[in-house]
Amino acid sequence: MYELEKENLRRLSDYIAQFLQPSLIKTFMTTYFDKETVEKIINTEETSSVTKAAQMLLDQMCYLEEVGWFQAFLDILYASEYTGLHKAIKEWNFSELEELDVHRKLLERIEPSITKLIKPSELLAHMNDCLNIRECEMIQAVEIQRGHIAASEKLVNSLLRSDKPNWFKVLKIALDACRFDQALELLESNGGGTAAKGCGSDEEAEAMTTETTTTVCFEFREEPESEDMLMSANDMTPTETPSKFTGEHDRSGEIKLREYQKELTAAAVQGQNTIICAPTGCGKTIVALAICEYHLKQSPRRAKIVFLATKVDVYEQQYKLFMKHFSRTDPSIRVMGMCGDMDLSVQWLIENHDIVVMTAQILVNALQSGEVPSLELLSLILLDECHNTTGKHPYNNIMTRYLDTKLSSSTHSLPQIVGLTASVGIGSFKNRLEAENNILQLCANLDTRVITTVKKQLDELKTYVHTPEKEFFEVSKHTYDPFIRIIKNIMSNIEQLAQKAFNIESLSNIQNREYGSQRYEQWIVSVQKSCRVIQMKDTNEERRICRELYNYTEHLREYNDALIINEDARTKDALDYLGGFFEQVRNAGYGETERKLTALYDSQRPQLLHLAPEGQQNPKLEELKFILEEEYQNNDETRTVLFVKTRALADAMKKWIDDTDSLKFLKPGVLIGKGRKSNFTGSVMTLTSKKGVLDSFKSTDQNSDQSKILIATSVADEGIDIPQCNLVLMYEYVGNVVKMVQVRGRGRAQGSRCFLISSSKECIEKERINMIKEKIVEEAIVQLQSHPAELSNKVDVLQREDKARRDHVSASPDKPKTRGSYQLLCVKCKKFACLSDDLRVVQESHHIALDRSMFERCITVPHKNPKTFQGFSKKEKMLCAECKRDWGLVASYLTIQDLPLLKIESFVVQNCDTHQQFYFRKWRDVTFAIQKFDMTEITPQTWPLRD
Repeated sequence: MYELEKENLRRLSDYIAQFLQPSLIKTFMTTYFDKETVEKIINTEETSSVTKAAQMLLDQMCYLEEVGWFQAFLDILYASEYTGLHKAIKEWNFSELEELDVHRKLLERIEPSITKLIKPSELLAHMNDCLNIRECEMIQAVEIQRGHIAASEKLVNSLLRSDKPNWFKVLKIALDACRFDQALELLESNGGGTAAKGCGSDEEAEAMTTETTTTVCFEFREEPESEDMLMSANDMTPTETPSKFTGEHDRSGEIKLREYQKELTAAAVQGQNTIICAPTGCGKTIVALAICEYHLKQSPRRAKIVFLATKVDVYEQQYKLFMKHFSRTDPSIRVMGMCGDMDLSVQWLIENHDIVVMTAQILVNALQSGEVPSLELLSLILLDECHNTTGKHPYNNIMTRYLDTKLSSSTHSLPQIVGLTASVGIGSFKNRLEAENNILQLCANLDTRVITTVKKQLDELKTYVHTPEKEFFEVSKHTYDPFIRIIKNIMSNIEQLAQKAFNIESLSNIQNREYGSQRYEQWIVSVQKSCRVIQMKDTNEERRICRELYNYTEHLREYNDALIINEDARTKDALDYLGGFFEQVRNAGYGETERKLTALYDSQRPQLLHLAPEGQQNPKLEELKFILEEEYQNNDETRTVLFVKTRALADAMKKWIDDTDSLKFLKPGVLIGKGRKSNFTGSVMTLTSKKGVLDSFKSTDQNSDQSKILIATSVADEGIDIPQCNLVLMYEYVGNVVKMVQVRGRGRAQGSRCFLISSSKECIEKERINMIKEKIVEEAIVQLQSHPAELSNKVDVLQREDKARRDHVSASPDKPKTRGSYQLLCVKCKKFACLSDDLRVVQESHHIALDRSMFERCITVPHKNPKTFQGFSKKEKMLCAECKRDWGLVASYLTIQDLPLLKIESFVVQNCDTHQQFYFRKWRDVTFAIQKFDMTEITPQTWPLRD
């Protein structure tokens, strides 16, 4: 009896056991099993594994003979709110549950990080749709008994076992409602959404970067002080006190610390690990130099100092300052720098220099490869912008190794740790207690029990550091705009064309997507992700559909961006953006789908061109124009930094100022970061071009092409030092507390001001909340400083908990890599590229293809920025011969020429036996084994030179 049901349960038991928790259907077990069996199952759940217990339950069910047991099982599932599992078993159709796999794997991957960023007690009120009452009660009980991190782990485990099809969506909505922004960003930046367009990394990053590179979507940083500030701002006379770190030659450029700067060095010169938290512009780089000088004098033989920066542009500035300072004060001190494109040995640099300035990822890679055997090689590590020591950031990677050594051995000689930051207001919090917990976690990560701030010399600090006044300008939105109507109509037509090619609505769960929104961008990313692994019996049809859908969604993306530009700038700028995109499409050469889409645009272009000069003036631009005219009329020496969200908008704002008669005298400069791709001029800035823009802005020569306003994206809130700036304008530009502090800190001059211009009440309210949270952080710091013993004890507890969690993860066996053969297919057109058998890994990080015929399936173009890294010299870009998708680089390695260096994100991986397809964003995620490269495989016969 029930043989079919039993057979299905056996066949699907592994899958059902991922969702089912036996204790939640205990009444079913007590009805059909003996007491001993029930106790055994419950005991297994409590002491071993819920999954094992569920598997045991399913095994026992296959021996049942009582009439009605299967219906009783379905009934208890439904009564216990296992609605998804109930439906799947009743219909023996698990397709809806299978769709949850990608979200479960994502949450599982980021679990160690996200559990520290959330408060379950707040989230539960928003999660009734995907968690039942008993689960909520259990999570609340854990939080009361063991704290919020343990409860967070319980919450995550409950979600991983959830059979509700909407649990992932509910989680994101809950995180947003509770303002757990960092957790939401972590979820989205790891594949559960998309970051704002314009925040991407360099397009070659995946091909060049190492296997061990850690990713972080959101990072805020303070600028280094300028050379002028370093050498002249500290104008106090030298004094013979213990705080005096320099010699007597005042004109040599030696450091003469202000009293508040001496206060900031106090804990560090006593050898304590500390976080130095002080306002932007107070001279923290000077403080760092003073600490280095003192450390070198105290331990002249053993001293080995590393100063870490998070990005190359900041590294360049800091390295220059360190070199200039010590060349003037003590040329015998050996200072050296290292960033990503230098082919040097890290261990050699450290052993042969006193101070090494480097980007953090360099040290991470050296530690992971074993090139630097231990952090015990160093005596002092300084971490610039140390508030980033969380999650998977390179800083936290370094400190995890530090703490594992400290907590695992009683005999060690670890370096002193000094962190520098303008704000420790990390994470999501609503009150002082939550802010304290976040700061404590940062202290635990940095192994410090001391937070150094200016307390005694506050009056002096205020005479040097000016906090700009903050004002808010709420502006009305566009009223009816014909341009918007036309673009939305085009987008609707494209969606209909895509729907005819394939049911695109089945490719994403994102609903209520509005044209011209970030949510629509997220829908595009979701659809493209599903497109990559669409499979059909007819492979040619599969390739055609895949390429068509890719083209449709790319065009939808550009129109969506144009609507966003139109919202914040002019219709003309949005049209210029589209014009740049279609120029690229035409220049690339295109097929039938591209011609159809281009014709759709061309048919509306005359009307759009007619609307552009006559379009309705943007109220936000009118407000901005009024502010600028008034400010410069009152003070023609005003220096302004205008922050905008995207590179496209920065370009549009420059064109608007240049085209506005009353503003063109400002001669705007643009400072932006790198992006994957852009349709506007000047979208890539080298360090040299950035320096030129900043030099023009800083210039005091009235006869030169002096720039009076700098238009910048987030790269500027992280790296500018402009003492003359007295006006900071935030144009629809709001982040978290740290970002607010950094952006505001650009206004250095006396009487400087900071304005937020927005048409969004929510945006303005968020900034007001940030201002309140800044005060909460200040109160939290004071509270922690006033109870040092309690701070130290709590840090000890957090470190032990974190260590136990890491040990548990390390003890879990890794899933073995499969040995099967796979094909790499172009992600855009599914064209065959190479076999996994031909792949080799070099230096545990770079992936090459030893298939000479690959050059018959791709085209190559000269690389615009040839560089050498870790023995490789990149020479050309590889593009798919059929669709021009970027496949990676062509590089030489040692004496070997023309090696294909591949980006896994550019390919779909297909199992040669089962034909199942997979997509991986990082090489470290691939599930198949890749052989290590052996130089003997390369011979003149196997690898002839290309013609």
